[in-house]
Amino acid sequence: MKIIRLLPLLVVLLLICPLALAQEEYIPPQWEVPEYVTWLLDIADEEVGYKEGPHGYSKYGEWSGDPYAQWCAEFVCWCVDQVDRQHGTQLLNHVYPMYSAQNVGKNWFIKEGRYITRWGNIDGWGYQWLKGEDKFLKTGDYIPQPGDWMFFTWTSGTDTDHVAMVEYCTRKGDDILIHVIEGNNPTSVQRAAYSLYDKSILGYGTVHDVADVTMRYPCEGEKVRQFQNKLIYIGAYDGKANGVYGSSTVAAVKTFQQKHGLKVNGIANIATQQLVDTLYNDLIDRDPAYWTVVDEE
Repeated sequence: MKIIRLLPLLVVLLLICPLALAQEEYIPPQWEVPEYVTWLLDIADEEVGYKEGPHGYSKYGEWSGDPYAQWCAEFVCWCVDQVDRQHGTQLLNHVYPMYSAQNVGKNWFIKEGRYITRWGNIDGWGYQWLKGEDKFLKTGDYIPQPGDWMFFTWTSGTDTDHVAMVEYCTRKGDDILIHVIEGNNPTSVQRAAYSLYDKSILGYGTVHDVADVTMRYPCEGEKVRQFQNKLIYIGAYDGKANGVYGSSTVAAVKTFQQKHGLKVNGIANIATQQLVDTLYNDLIDRDPAYWTVVDEE
């Protein structure tokens, strides 16, 4: 009798599912998905359906220190902590931030050099470009990858109001849909899909370092440290690679720009960084310390 009652539902599903599949095309990740991302998404998947208790209580808030806090950030951080506990990894505070306050997560990724804005311009820094590209990022150029964190604003400003974990992306007609798992939606853990062009998306904290960004005084972070190390290696900077774009870095960049016929402004823009990269890579190729010795038997 149960099988007979299920037959009409099965017929409807068989009719609907092929149509849905035909309309949406899965987009394979552009970069390799680390094993820890698979673990992370598995844990998030197991939490789908969790509902907060009275007065907004959540186990994720309790874990982070405030049982009644808004818990979208607490949820994704809790998932990372579970991966660390189950697999012996050290992702929290290294690959992903531990946070609950507004903007802290986004700013952490910016400082780590793994943040991409939806419109390609980071406040206080400047325009971004994908590695290997010679043009600035614009909306839609970057398709988020599994494990990325997607930051939202519910206003027209740049402050973060929500965060979700990217599961995968699909193409539907002229649009690209970002499929996420998110907490506090509005009172439970749920799956959701957002257009790549949704104006509420601020940007993405990325698993991979896939983009570079304009740097200027007084930027601080991993991107600055990497740039300073390259300047030191090519003999264009005699200071320390401390990750702070201070007056000594500005002066070194100005001298470099003047020497190579670039616009002299002390800002590490795309032209300046690409020339530094070219000179750096050329020296690396000719440096025996970086040669790989292959034993042939």
